[in-house]
Amino acid sequence: MPETPAVPTTSPISVIAHLSDTHIDTGAADGGRSVDRTRAVMAYLNGLPYDLDAVIVTGDIADHAAPAEYEAARELLTTRHPLLTCPGNHDGRAAFREHLLGEPPNTAPVDRSYATDRFTLALCDTSVPGEDHGRLADETLEWLSGLLADTPPARPVLIGFHHPPVPLHTPYVDGIRQLDEHRLADLTARHPNVTAFLAGHAHTPAATTFADRPLLVAPGVVSTLRLPWEAQDHPSHHVHHDLPPAVAFHVLDDTGRLTTHYRPVS
Repeated sequence: MPETPAVPTTSPISVIAHLSDTHIDTGAADGGRSVDRTRAVMAYLNGLPYDLDAVIVTGDIADHAAPAEYEAARELLTTRHPLLTCPGNHDGRAAFREHLLGEPPNTAPVDRSYATDRFTLALCDTSVPGEDHGRLADETLEWLSGLLADTPPARPVLIGFHHPPVPLHTPYVDGIRQLDEHRLADLTARHPNVTAFLAGHAHTPAATTFADRPLLVAPGVVSTLRLPWEAQDHPSHHVHHDLPPAVAFHVLDDTGRLTTHYRPVS
């Protein structure tokens, strides 16, 4: 029997893995569950035969913003692929910087970017210290404005953050989404090379639009949100703990077309 020919690649692609909401908890009550699920996802990514162009983690990396949680996350998130992270509402900026990033602690927004000659990634800190909702601080918008101005206009830009800036029709999350989103929409309207927005926080894979561009939401690693029309035994049972963790793959080709695949990890 002849060998099956390889599927031809019609154009070069960039592949970005996107995970979110690991909620690393090193306490006894967790029983190692969050660590095991994060380890499984990273083992899957590190075992891929393809060198990913980037891996991003869009917030809620720790569950209680404890130093031990970030130290565990720093080890768990070790990868041969370029890695970029941002905080979520469960994270604390000072501990995030010191124990995850290995930087001097301070409470300024943790904004990070990564660029190749094919794309630019900007991860923006939407966390609001002491609150569960999100908002882009003035200094983050100023940083993003400068980054977009300095990016070649033909290079696609993907902007990521923790809190989605639109309702996802999931009441538990919509009440603590990103507020004042018009400021981000106004800024990016001036930059047509912004290709998509990437978010976490919802603990469910989702795809919608924001500011006339795709908004792609990563699955949760630690758990999966029950949708309002799914059966639940009690109003407090708003998450699945038995579904496997999952990851999104954002695929960008040389025409600027973005395709997203969602993959569960057993």
